[in-house]
Amino acid sequence: MIQAKIIGATGYGGVGITELLLNHSEVEISCLVAKTDAEKRMSEIYPHLAGYCEMPILFPEDSEAQKPADIVFFATPDGIAMKSARAELDQGAKVIDYSGDFRFRAENIYSEYAQRWGRASDHQAVDLMAQTVYGLPELHEAEIAAASLVGNVGCFAIGTILGLAPVVADHLVDLNHIICDCKSGVSGAGKKAHESFHFSNRQDHMNAYRLTGHQHVCEIEQELSALAGKPVKVTFTTQVVPANRGILSCLYAPLLSDLSYKKLMDIYETFYRDHYFVRIFDRHRVLGTAHVRGSNFCNLVVDIDERTNTLRVISCIDNLMKGQAGNALQNMNILFGFPQTMGLDHPGVYP
Repeated sequence: MIQAKIIGATGYGGVGITELLLNHSEVEISCLVAKTDAEKRMSEIYPHLAGYCEMPILFPEDSEAQKPADIVFFATPDGIAMKSARAELDQGAKVIDYSGDFRFRAENIYSEYAQRWGRASDHQAVDLMAQTVYGLPELHEAEIAAASLVGNVGCFAIGTILGLAPVVADHLVDLNHIICDCKSGVSGAGKKAHESFHFSNRQDHMNAYRLTGHQHVCEIEQELSALAGKPVKVTFTTQVVPANRGILSCLYAPLLSDLSYKKLMDIYETFYRDHYFVRIFDRHRVLGTAHVRGSNFCNLVVDIDERTNTLRVISCIDNLMKGQAGNALQNMNILFGFPQTMGLDHPGVYP
């Protein structure tokens, strides 16, 4: 059995991967680590896990928390993994980091990302950046399989990249006029309390935020530019809506030539033919975030506005699954040679 350590176990990302690993036939959780709620049992913090996970939460300094594991998940905020991943790698572990610490190999891109995020722009483990692989299985499966350090994809980024990848790779759209209009439920902000997420401030209210520059733009442009073989810039607007979970991204780009709707559908279906967790739907389907809730699927509704010759793709994910823990488990499966669907092959929860 693969031994798994979860650092940051008491946040939404930590409990999400805990839930998934409890149902994985090849993995055993060796320890749960967190500064918050240490010395409590996991089921005390999350009562739905009573009888399923009675393990104690360990302080990071605890000797048990420092023992080797086969796979270490850093379900932690930015700045933690860059300080702590090396010790785990040196003990022979494979590492998957949820934060932006290891999503970039280029220092200048990380620096821009960090500044957008309001963090210090200097990376504290520059040598490890050369080893990291961007953890998007649908684009980087072979690189992930050979890696020891994987930077899990940002929640907004994954639905956006998957929605645009086929047309960007084939140079079918104007790369200078891509618009990404993305709406997220409040769980995307994490577990920590904040005034803007009080019930009275969030219920019956929605708003755009970080118009001066959202940090996920950096990885979106990194990946789309790599697919296109030339620089890609996007106009990216995020909004938070009064829902618990889910991200709906409406993606637009002018087509460079007349393209039949049938041909466009063929392009998307061919691109994702071997990628189980991306599902392609035609424009007659009315789908939303409820149809992926609790699952690792990304649903793409593909359309052309013939009046303006504009591509329109509606991308839906569960931000805590394909946007976080589910994608992390998919990456882990690739790292250890398991089927990508292991522990993930189930429909969402509806309604």
